[in-house]
Amino acid sequence: MNRITKLAALAGTIGPLLFGCVLLVLTVVEYDFMRSLGWEPLSVTTVVWPSGLALGPYGRVMTVAFLVNGLLVGVFALGLGQTLPRTTAARLATTLLLLAGLAMLGLAFTTDATNQADRATWHGTIHYLSFAGLGFTLFPSMLAFGWAFRQSSGWRGLSTYTWLTAALAIPTFALKGAAFCLFLVAVFVWTAKVASRLKKVMDQPSSHGFQP
Repeated sequence: MNRITKLAALAGTIGPLLFGCVLLVLTVVEYDFMRSLGWEPLSVTTVVWPSGLALGPYGRVMTVAFLVNGLLVGVFALGLGQTLPRTTAARLATTLLLLAGLAMLGLAFTTDATNQADRATWHGTIHYLSFAGLGFTLFPSMLAFGWAFRQSSGWRGLSTYTWLTAALAIPTFALKGAAFCLFLVAVFVWTAKVASRLKKVMDQPSSHGFQP
């Protein structure tokens, strides 16, 4: 297993766990602050979470988490790209996932506490555009990965699962609020499962058959 692929498997394993732990801890310690912004934990339309955590007293932790997760997504994408056969679907999926990692980096620009256009800041605008960019790259990448997995015998078992994950993640990403938790869980679990398969495929003696 080459260095990039090892790092990719590690990134896909620890990335979701690390980011999820940051969200959980910050939500607990900044709970009162988030409520002061109008956040309703059980609402399906609240838009200030989780980005609003970066506005709180420990906001720098959230900013760093966005940066680290964006970098890990990029490494994860590179490792998948080196392991999967270089089909059109695999190249498209890898490129889109790299762009999703770039969009995640853009989320480090602090969001605005309000959605009112006349009170938008430059960094809030970048954050909003990055969030939109994440949606326009992550979900197409998952759809393309589903097709790329179907074209490779070592990955075929994840094809349908990837498409089902995308089908769950797309509407929950749009709803935000409590529904956004479902999006996070779905994508985190998918990433961990793909990372696990990545390691297994590369540990097989015949894994070089997956290389072009």
